[in-house]
Amino acid sequence: MEDPAVSVLKRAVELDLASRFQESLVCYQEGIDLLLRVLKATNDEKKKAHYRDKITDYMNRAEAIKKYLEKEKEEGKYHKEIKIEENMKGFSYEKLFQEYLNETVTEVWVEDPYVRHVHQLYNFLRFCEMLVKGPCKVKTIHLLTSHDEGNGKGQQMSILEEIQQSLRDFSVTLDVSYSSSIHDREIRFNNGWIFKIGRGLDYFKKPQGRFCLGYCDFDLRPCHETTVDIFHVKHTKKT
Repeated sequence: MEDPAVSVLKRAVELDLASRFQESLVCYQEGIDLLLRVLKATNDEKKKAHYRDKITDYMNRAEAIKKYLEKEKEEGKYHKEIKIEENMKGFSYEKLFQEYLNETVTEVWVEDPYVRHVHQLYNFLRFCEMLVKGPCKVKTIHLLTSHDEGNGKGQQMSILEEIQQSLRDFSVTLDVSYSSSIHDREIRFNNGWIFKIGRGLDYFKKPQGRFCLGYCDFDLRPCHETTVDIFHVKHTKKT
């Protein structure tokens, strides 16, 4: 158990020195947990004292990084990059967005050219459900997407109208616009948080069946490889 702890904490220090603080904090926390297990399993009092000193040092550094990141977040200088690897699980919309949703969020902008096909429209619906459940007080959702090509255009518009009507029951307005030239994927909250996801909302793999785990709970569904960039600006774009 000691070797894995040393390895993880060594990586934490390397990331710390490289100013990759978000990643280093995760490694510090994991390494401290491993080192606490080593301490618990050790009978040698001299070693115990050594481990306690090390744990205290690492905990102090982890706490300092945590405070620094919180300050950066408050000042709008915070940037977080999440790399979702192929087939990884545990990245539902709640996992990505919930931390940045609070009562000040009343307006949301979604720019995604691929809210066209049925499974993509279901993704957007689940995103809307997350917003409606709170703790934010969303009143308006703006969707900018592109028309489905061919015969799917009518179905796309019909489904979005159905979502629009359903949101009205929760006193939320859905404003839908279409663009033939949209390429970028971006989600913005009016509290200043911006999310750029390489694959937009459509980063989940198709479930193996309707009664397979992950069909309803997106935390259990495998993902496609993508990168999520989260950052903050002082003023969001108003439409």
